[in-house]
Amino acid sequence: MNPYKDFDNYLKEFPTKDGYFGEYGGSFQADELKPAFREATDAYEAICHSAQFINELRRIRKEFQGRPTPVYHCERLSKLFGNCQIYLKREDLNHTGAHKLNHCMGEGLLAKYMGKKKLIAETGAGQHGVALATAAAYFGLECDIYMGEVDIAKQHPNVIRMKMLGANVIPVTHGLKTLKEAVDAAFEAYLKEYDHAIYCIGTCVGPHPFPMMVRDFQSVIGIEAREQFIAMTGLLPDAVCACVGGGSNSLGMFTPFLADPVEIYGVEPLGRGPAVGDHAATMTYGTKGILHGFESYVLQDEKGEPLPVYSIASGLDYPGVGPEHAYLKDAGRTKYETVTDEEAMEAFFLLCRYEGIIPAIESSHALAYAIRYAKEKQFGSILVCLSGRGDKDIDYVFENYGTGEKFLAKYEK
Repeated sequence: MNPYKDFDNYLKEFPTKDGYFGEYGGSFQADELKPAFREATDAYEAICHSAQFINELRRIRKEFQGRPTPVYHCERLSKLFGNCQIYLKREDLNHTGAHKLNHCMGEGLLAKYMGKKKLIAETGAGQHGVALATAAAYFGLECDIYMGEVDIAKQHPNVIRMKMLGANVIPVTHGLKTLKEAVDAAFEAYLKEYDHAIYCIGTCVGPHPFPMMVRDFQSVIGIEAREQFIAMTGLLPDAVCACVGGGSNSLGMFTPFLADPVEIYGVEPLGRGPAVGDHAATMTYGTKGILHGFESYVLQDEKGEPLPVYSIASGLDYPGVGPEHAYLKDAGRTKYETVTDEEAMEAFFLLCRYEGIIPAIESSHALAYAIRYAKEKQFGSILVCLSGRGDKDIDYVFENYGTGEKFLAKYEK
């Protein structure tokens, strides 16, 4: 009996026409925005099965994005921990340096189809902002990016890249001045401009159809990775893992493996520890609630207000998570683990020194879990979504951790 048979027709069943994954998802927004979201849903449903749209997106991915990205075997890193083999899906080699361009080019193409003139979005680590600014330049559209002041200071290289690509980077100065507040500000802007603009959310959250749409565009990661891994080894991996903030790179990686006998792990940021305000581990510590127009697990207080969150990785410090993740957790198909700042930074420096790859801090969380898995299992294989490269992080890392000698010393012979 195949224990994964319930997922054979998963993509045909989820989400429902109302945007639900089980009891999670939906669309909760101001009455003024309902026509805009209906328009976006109708447009996406009209083109997602269009040969013309699909072929144009495939051409863009091949000729502009540089897809497919490779799967890479970390031979030296694997040997360091035993006989469990660590593989990377190299989304850091996708144009602009992360997985974000996968859905941004799709959203830009959708905006052109809808006759929109502007793309509006939020960004945390800046990778979504850079990717959307790139898409806007490619398609000849205006672009407004909302970004918290804390993240602007932390991710300065990506801010410069967005501006060079022609985007208008708008600082968000209220609250904690990070990703959650940037999403708030972007939604407020969209409310005023939806007649000529489209909101391009940066992950698999928000009202329907965004969780579905972003997942579909990102599934190219797992589709490629599954085919490449089998071609390389003749087998499926024993496990796949990816970091989870909102959930786009992880769902892109996970979805094509759901019906396979493969363990699936989402990796959340435990930050400084389990105290409120010291982490952003929504699937581990959250409860069911509504945030930014959708229902899912949320880090919230007794009144239902979002709690303060923190992660060393700007792209992971969000108090909610995509509704599809909530469903997959409750269904028992995916497991969620946590990684601290220190564990993520150790993985960051190990990949630098043993494989010559500088990863994004977000991606380092997934790598840290893969290292933990390899130590525990001592055999088999794990495939990691390396969701982005670390160019954006190197100034911050060097200022706070130097060249990582405190992490690497114990591995020196």
